[in-house]
Amino acid sequence: MGTDAERPAGTGRRGELDALRALVVLGLVFFHSALVFSPDDDFYVKNPRTTDAVTVLAGFGVVWAMPVLFLVAGLGARHSIRRRGAGGFARERVLRLGAPLVFATLVLCPLPQWLRLRAADPGYDEPYGRFWPRFLTVRPDLADFPFVLEGDHFETGHLWFVVLLLAFCLLLAPVAARLATAAERVAPVLRRRPALLLLPALPLAAVNALLGMEEGFAGWNRWAYLLFLLHGFALADDGRVREATRRAAVPVGVLGLVLFAGTAPGFVAGDDPFTARTPSALGTRALFGAAGWCWVVAILGLLDRPARPRTRPERGGGTAVLRYLALAALPLYVLHQPVVVAFAYGVVGWPAPMAVKYAVIVAASLAVILLVYEYGVRRSPVTRFLFGMRPGPRPPAAREPSKPDPPLPPPS
Repeated sequence: MGTDAERPAGTGRRGELDALRALVVLGLVFFHSALVFSPDDDFYVKNPRTTDAVTVLAGFGVVWAMPVLFLVAGLGARHSIRRRGAGGFARERVLRLGAPLVFATLVLCPLPQWLRLRAADPGYDEPYGRFWPRFLTVRPDLADFPFVLEGDHFETGHLWFVVLLLAFCLLLAPVAARLATAAERVAPVLRRRPALLLLPALPLAAVNALLGMEEGFAGWNRWAYLLFLLHGFALADDGRVREATRRAAVPVGVLGLVLFAGTAPGFVAGDDPFTARTPSALGTRALFGAAGWCWVVAILGLLDRPARPRTRPERGGGTAVLRYLALAALPLYVLHQPVVVAFAYGVVGWPAPMAVKYAVIVAASLAVILLVYEYGVRRSPVTRFLFGMRPGPRPPAAREPSKPDPPLPPPS
């Protein structure tokens, strides 16, 4: 893979991406709360009145938010493989992603489905205890890989992100060394010719256009996310590529806005843009995939700043909050959607304006998931494991003074 000494500066932890990941996860509370009021999305609970404004605003989020999460996860994979090797990385990801996936599928995912049935049919009165085993009645379905279980009510729900991330990490591990070696040859070329950063837009456009966009995966085809993860692993932490990305950020961002605007006719008045095979639908999906790549490159470049020498320790409260949220990203992601659906179920029947209902759902959901994380997850080694967190720090007396703790890579 090349030693750290051989690589240009810029291979350390990228705090701005930790912060971005945390903000995206919190933003999902706002996003999923908004789907309660969207006329197009098949969300679990719907308000009697909806507005098309939600669909338009949601489009500005789906084009970049989940791709960024996969890219940051790829960067974390690079750090982890450097420390543990490919085999150790695979084992660590099975534990850190598999535990919350199994736990949340059994404990959290049935609730939104049960509330969906209650919201759709006022006469539905099946107790939750009777619905729960029906939710878990499954059969194998390898055709929908990596979602290999199917049932009449079973779903992984919002945990699709965890399913895909685990599958992609296991696919990455055997080829990580060769991919890193290839990246070493590509990075100097990208540094000299930043315009080549646009090339991944082509396969992303092709994947979305030919395989179709999947509404259940935030509008992208599932395999498009693999390309974002691979880029994060191979190139996002290379100083030469970071320099090129900073230089290209503004023009690529403008191009991304133009491409995204070009999708508007297809989404508003064309054939079904997600699955139709007409030229209009294929073109809309291709533009969306290319626009998403441009947005991600622009965001990476605009957020990245060359490291400056520190003259004094940084003790800003904002930095501490962002680090706290960065470490909480996976547990907050696992928790957020069942909480949002539960509050939405109780609020949509209120005789109140949509804006008031939305504000209540968001505020209550944020408060609950943060409180559950602080007092129900992070303080116990058992719950930390079940939510994909590393064990808490050992007491000072138990540490070996001659061996300082290694730096933690960004959690995926």
